[in-house]
Amino acid sequence: MAKSASNTASPIIKNRTVVTPLRRKNAELRTREYLTDDEVQRLTAAAKTNRHGHRDATMILMAYRHGFRASELTDLRWDQIEFASAALHVRRVKQGTPSTHPMLGDELRALRKLQREQQPKSTFVFTSERGAPFTTAGFARMIERTGVAARLYFKAHPHMLRHACGYALANKGHDTRAVQAYLGHKNIQHTVRYTELSPTRFKDFWR
Repeated sequence: MAKSASNTASPIIKNRTVVTPLRRKNAELRTREYLTDDEVQRLTAAAKTNRHGHRDATMILMAYRHGFRASELTDLRWDQIEFASAALHVRRVKQGTPSTHPMLGDELRALRKLQREQQPKSTFVFTSERGAPFTTAGFARMIERTGVAARLYFKAHPHMLRHACGYALANKGHDTRAVQAYLGHKNIQHTVRYTELSPTRFKDFWR
C-alpha cells in the first residue's frame, strides 16, 4: 500500500536569523566622554546616599583622583596602600606603566574607615556584602544608577572618571609628560588629547 503524501513529505525547516541589537554610538548617548569636577562632586554626593554609601563614594574618589580604569580599581589591594607615607602603588593594565602616587588626607581618612568597617576582612579594598572583590560590572551599574540620582543629563560610565582625571590635571597646567606618567600611558598620544581640549591653552588669546 502506497504511503500517503502527508507521511512521505519532508519536514519544512525554517531558518531563523537572530538579529543582535546594534549598540548605540557614544556620541548618541552623550556629548563628551569625561566628567567635570563639579559633576564628580555631584556623583560623589549622590553615592553617599546609597546603601553602601561610604564604599561607593570612596570608589568614585579613588577612580577620579588616580585615573583608575574600572579593572584597576576593583583589583586594588590593601598592600598597595602605605598609610604611614601616604603613598599608593598603582598597577596599570593594558601594558600601562606602574607608578607611585601621593595620597591626600581625605583619601587616607576614607580608606582607613573602610578598612576598619570591612566585614569580612579581605585583601581587596573594595568588596561586596559577601566579601568577594567588587566586579567591574557591579561598578558600572553603580555609576550608572548614581549618575541618574545625581541628575546628570547623560548616561555615566566608570571610564569617564579616568578621563575626568586627565582633563583636570591638564586644566591645572601640569606637564603632558607628567600626566602621561601619572595615568600610565605607554603612548603620549593618549595623553595629548587632554591638553588639546584644555581651555587653558587659549587663556591669553584675548588679553
